[in-house]
Amino acid sequence: MRVLVTGAAGSIGSVLCSGLVDRGHDVLGLDLMVEPEGFTGGWFTADCADPDAVAAVFDAAVGSGGLDAVVHLAGIPHESSLPDALTSHVVTTGVLLDAMLEHGVSRIAYASSNHAVGFTERAALVGDDIAPRPDTFYGVGKVGAEALLRLYVDRHGIDAVATRIGSFLPQPETRRHLSTWLSHDDAVRMFDACLNAADPGFSVIYGISANTRAWWDLRPGRELGYLPQDDAEHFAGAIEATPEADSDRVDADHVGGHFTTDRFHRRAVDRA
Repeated sequence: MRVLVTGAAGSIGSVLCSGLVDRGHDVLGLDLMVEPEGFTGGWFTADCADPDAVAAVFDAAVGSGGLDAVVHLAGIPHESSLPDALTSHVVTTGVLLDAMLEHGVSRIAYASSNHAVGFTERAALVGDDIAPRPDTFYGVGKVGAEALLRLYVDRHGIDAVATRIGSFLPQPETRRHLSTWLSHDDAVRMFDACLNAADPGFSVIYGISANTRAWWDLRPGRELGYLPQDDAEHFAGAIEATPEADSDRVDADHVGGHFTTDRFHRRAVDRA
């Protein structure tokens, strides 16, 4: 499959691009950054919020061999202002979706976030049917992007999978990570499944490994063919040997952890 990966120079993107190539995909990279050393596919340096620039990327990608799918990872990876979050997550998704329609590309896998449901109390396993409860403007942006994907699926019949990613790290580092960890290898497995799943329509899955202490239900992902192999429990001994901190107790209250605290409160739009 020929795949355009946005945010290809980022932490997930750099791992995913090489991993998808290893699984037989032809990968094209798109990022604000210039092509990193050693990248083996085609590369485009452009802003995903610029519709003309994105249209030019799709023209080149389709013209040079076709394009089967988009993996959309690009976006501000932390809390920002509401206008910046909406541009970074919702507007870029809309620009890509329009370009997909114009060029006959019918599948997108989107890097959403657990922060789309961050204010959900951690009393039970969270499934794909839970109502959005964002914990930050970052989470609001992810909810908005998911809603936009749903609109384009319903209106245009494309396939779109939103992956609510937990904690993408080489290995878990905190007690929270024992529940939320997504390993590098499982991230590749997950997006590969999103690309290969038969007729997913609009689907939401949780991007975590097969963690013994998982807070999110992996069933929706497994139904699409995502079969995670790693488990954060392998690292539990070293993590639990450290004294419990106040942040550990806060992280245990809601799935969004400390992102639900007043530390992240700010005005939606600053006054002049």
